[in-house]
Amino acid sequence: MQPTLTTGIEILLWVAVFAGAATSEIAGFGREYYLSYALWGAFFARICTSWMYEFRMIQEIDSGSVNSLLVRPMSFYEYYFSQLMGYKFITTIVSMMIPLIAVSIFDLPTKYARLPLAFALEFYYLILVHSISFIIASSAFYLNKVYALTGAKNLALWLFTGELFPLDLMPEPFKSFVIALPFSAGVYVPVGYLTGRLEIDSIWQSFISITVAIVIVNAIGAYMWRKGVNVYTGTGA
Repeated sequence: MQPTLTTGIEILLWVAVFAGAATSEIAGFGREYYLSYALWGAFFARICTSWMYEFRMIQEIDSGSVNSLLVRPMSFYEYYFSQLMGYKFITTIVSMMIPLIAVSIFDLPTKYARLPLAFALEFYYLILVHSISFIIASSAFYLNKVYALTGAKNLALWLFTGELFPLDLMPEPFKSFVIALPFSAGVYVPVGYLTGRLEIDSIWQSFISITVAIVIVNAIGAYMWRKGVNVYTGTGA
């Protein structure tokens, strides 16, 4: 119900924006494009969040129960990554019917042939999201009240992914900078590509941006984890 309510509110807001502006287009796109963006944006935003598993990872370290995971044949990162991807895969298949039915009923702009590539980018972006969650969870070795970092991260991604509004509505030079960040691949790029707002070049650029970010973020995460485990095994949780 949560994404359904969110989508309904955003659609009403865009209808009000166009009614208040008394115009048929904003930044070269009509109302139908923004309604389609709001609908698919809420759906993709739901896929690219991982706060639930992030909380679990923090709790494992904070409570000391990480001991049981350290002796497993797979790493702490892999253990929660496999759960995250499995959960997202199942929920995506089940909930995808909602936006598909809605865009069909209201005849909103959607290029169905672009769905496979849009989802490929989204699930590739999930690797980066999990890696960031791993860094935040690893901070529990050093800091108290790490849960606050999850809230701050979620608020930042709410803006930088394009869930709040299409990123190309930002003024320059902020627009080019924010779109170039890997976080735009969470909502703005796949939804923009799916609704005809963007072309395939943006998809390839996002794949490159995410790849660079994954390498950097995982290097930081691996370092923090190794140092944290050494502190943990030496002094306890």
